[in-house]
Amino acid sequence: MIVLVSWILYRYLAPKTWREWAGAGVVQAFIIALYAEMYGFPLTIYLLARFFGLDGSGLSANLWSSAVGLGETGMMISMLLGIFFIITGLGLFFKGWQQVHQAKKSDQLVTDGLYALSRHPQYTGLFIALFGEGVIHWPTLFSVALFPIIILIYYQLAKREEKKMVAQFGEKYRNYMKNTPMFIPRKAQLKKFIKQANN
Repeated sequence: MIVLVSWILYRYLAPKTWREWAGAGVVQAFIIALYAEMYGFPLTIYLLARFFGLDGSGLSANLWSSAVGLGETGMMISMLLGIFFIITGLGLFFKGWQQVHQAKKSDQLVTDGLYALSRHPQYTGLFIALFGEGVIHWPTLFSVALFPIIILIYYQLAKREEKKMVAQFGEKYRNYMKNTPMFIPRKAQLKKFIKQANN
């Protein structure tokens, strides 16, 4: 399933430069490691515990629900909260991609819609979706540790992209940078940003 989804994403949303490929590779490694840890190791432990008749009472929750002692109830809460973050993040990612794709046809700078609220709504959406899946819904030590590294890599990628945009659009892009936050919209615009993602 992961391979099929990855193929579809890379087929239609393929990175253009080697830096974009490097960032995409880190995200892909995050997703594969997350699902290997989420299904591979825990499922093996679960099956072995059942097979050998061992106590499996501690196998019914994730990291956060176990840490705060909420068990399956905490697991359900973190799952629902994580799914909300995933849907919101993916909504931002795909709507941002759609806006950029339409603007590329006419070689225009996109400064409306999501891009009026954030200069990089696609990356913001990616961060929110990965946070929802790898930190809230099903956290593992690897996914929690890798999450800030992914943010750092995409921050550096965004800075490089902005240099290209300044070279291409000049003062128009500099003014856009002054008036629009990089990733997280201003507090007054946050609800509008999330609403656009979920429409």
